[in-house]
Amino acid sequence: MTAAQSHTGRLLVATALLTDPNFTRAVVLLLDHDEEGALGVVLNHPTPIEVGAVLDGWGGLVGQPPVVFQGGPVALDSALGLGVAPGEPAQGQPLGWRRVHGAIGLVDLEAPPEVLAGELGGMRIFAGYAGWSPGQLESELASGAWYLVDAEPGDISSPEPERLWRAVLRRQRGPLALLATYPDDPTLN
Repeated sequence: MTAAQSHTGRLLVATALLTDPNFTRAVVLLLDHDEEGALGVVLNHPTPIEVGAVLDGWGGLVGQPPVVFQGGPVALDSALGLGVAPGEPAQGQPLGWRRVHGAIGLVDLEAPPEVLAGELGGMRIFAGYAGWSPGQLESELASGAWYLVDAEPGDISSPEPERLWRAVLRRQRGPLALLATYPDDPTLN
């Protein structure tokens, strides 16, 4: 796979064909996609667990709602931090933050939180992640399980994560925007 074929930094938006409860109406940010597979986090599945209750010092740095999000069904006992660092890539990057794509990067949760205070424009903590073996994501895309669209930095810290699926579809051009009105249960339509 060449870098031009990589979907790192893009969003996967679940289609109606995807019935796995882990991914129903999910919006997944791809953090890595290459010939070895893909890894991402679900951006719109908040849990009731407050970040401050599980990670000392990080609660005040995350956006609203200040809860842990379920990033996917893999490794639910691990935490992953994402944040947006304003500025151009050529300007360097804050300590404790590694650029993934554009202004979005991974946060080193082992670093002292005060190192990143004021450096990030938006931050989320995820328990677990979504993963695909080599060729699996490409197969799911070909079967119509996902829409592949561009991400915006504000997607990771949307203050209304329950509306993110519709919002991402609505901003697309053409027929994809119409799918934002697709009912949760089409049999009740």
